[in-house]
Amino acid sequence: MLDKVLIANRGEIALRILRACKELGIRTVAVHSKADRELMHVRLADEAVCIGPASSAQSYLNIPALISAAEVTDTSAIHPGYGFLSENADFAEQVERSGFTFIGPSAETIRLMGDKVSAISAMKEAGVPTVPGSNGPLGDDEEATLATARRIGYPVMIKAAAGGGGRGMRVVHTEGHLLSAVNVTRTEAHSSFGDGTVYMEKYLENPRHVEVQVLADGQGNAIHLYDRDCSLQRRHQKVLEEAPAPGLDQAAREQVFKACRDACIEIGYRGAGTFEFLYENGEFFFIEMNTRVQVEHPVTEMVTGVDIVREQLRIASGLPLSVSQEDIELSGHAFECRINAEDSRTFMPSPGRVSLYHPPGGLGVRMDSHVYTGYSVPPHYDSLVGKLITWGDDRETALTRMRIALDELLVEGIKTNIDLHKDLVRDGYFQQGGVNIHYLEKKLDL
Repeated sequence: MLDKVLIANRGEIALRILRACKELGIRTVAVHSKADRELMHVRLADEAVCIGPASSAQSYLNIPALISAAEVTDTSAIHPGYGFLSENADFAEQVERSGFTFIGPSAETIRLMGDKVSAISAMKEAGVPTVPGSNGPLGDDEEATLATARRIGYPVMIKAAAGGGGRGMRVVHTEGHLLSAVNVTRTEAHSSFGDGTVYMEKYLENPRHVEVQVLADGQGNAIHLYDRDCSLQRRHQKVLEEAPAPGLDQAAREQVFKACRDACIEIGYRGAGTFEFLYENGEFFFIEMNTRVQVEHPVTEMVTGVDIVREQLRIASGLPLSVSQEDIELSGHAFECRINAEDSRTFMPSPGRVSLYHPPGGLGVRMDSHVYTGYSVPPHYDSLVGKLITWGDDRETALTRMRIALDELLVEGIKTNIDLHKDLVRDGYFQQGGVNIHYLEKKLDL
C-alpha cells in the first residue's frame, strides 16, 4: 500500500480523498494556495504545504510547485482529484519521471482519450458505439467537408479535438453556414486550446447524457459499475445526477457495459474512468472518456457499495481490483444535487463568509462538503461548495429523501442554488424520469 499521498486539489474532493487515505492507513499531504489556508482537509492532513498565491495558475496548476511539495514531504504518490491537472498528460508524465506514482491512468492513455478524434477512433476499434461523424479531423478540402456533412445529414456539430467542458463546439443546421462554422471553430480552438484540429459529428436533437463508470487495474481486470444519468445540465455543466439511469433499453445497456469493459482491457486502462454517451431512441453514442474520478461518483458508490476512491488508491499501489464483476450488485437508486455558491436565478457566483451551515441527515442521506460555519468561500475557484446525495430502495424513495434533505440543508451568509434544486426535484417531468439534455435550459428559458 502507498505510504503517503499528496492531494493535488482543494475543496470537497480533497476532503473525500483524505478520508479514503485515512481508511487505508495512508498518510496525507495537503497542498493549498494562500486563499485556502482554512480548508477542512488542510486542517486534517498529516502535513500541509502552501504552493502559491490564490491564482490557480500560480498554485493548483503550477506543476513545479506541486512536484517540489511532493519532494520536500517525501511523498509516495499524487492524487489529482478532478479538474485542475487531473487530465493533464504532461503533469502525469512529470509526476512519474520525478519518481512518484500518479494516481490515475498513464500519460499515454490520458493523451489518447484527451484528443477527441483519437479517442473516438480507439473506441470504434474496441467496439464501443460512436456518433456518426467525419472519422477523423477535417482537412482544408472544402468540398470534402461539404460531402462529409451530406453523408452524415444535418444538423451537424463541429467540435474541437482538444475541447471540453462544453467549449469548442458549434451546431450547423444548413449547408450555407457549414464552412464558416468550421473556420470559426478552428480559430477558437487554436486560441483556447492551442490546437486548431476540429472534427464533425451528427448532432442529436434530443438525447440524454448517460455515462458508464469503470474501474480497471492495468493487470487485465476491468469492471463496470453500471450507469448514471447526467442530463440535467446548464450550458453543458451538470447540475443534478442520478444512478442508475432510468428507462434505458436493457439490451443496449448490457451491450454498452460489455463494450466499455472490453475497451478498458484493450487500451490497458488503469484506474477509475467514465465513458460518456449520448442516448437517443434506444441507442448509445460515445462522446468522450474522462480519465479521472467524476464529481458525481458518489451516486454510483451508493448503488453499488464500491468505494471508487479507495479502489483508485489500491490500484495505484499495484494491487488488483478488490471486486470482480460478479460481486457487483445494483441496489436501489441515488441522486446527487450539486450545491453551488451562486444565485439560483442569475447563476452569478456568491463568494463570502458562511455564517451558518447545517447539513441534513437521516437514513440514506450523504453530504460531501468542505464547508463549515465560519468558512469563507473564496472568489478564485469553482463555485461548488458541496454535493447532497440521497439513496433509497427505489427512485421515488430516493427522490422523496432528496426533497426532505434539501429542505433541511441550511447555508447562510452566501447565496446558493438550493432553491433551484428544490424546484427540480418537484418538477413533474423530472419525476417521471428520462428528461433530455435540453430540458433544464428550456425550463429556465435560456
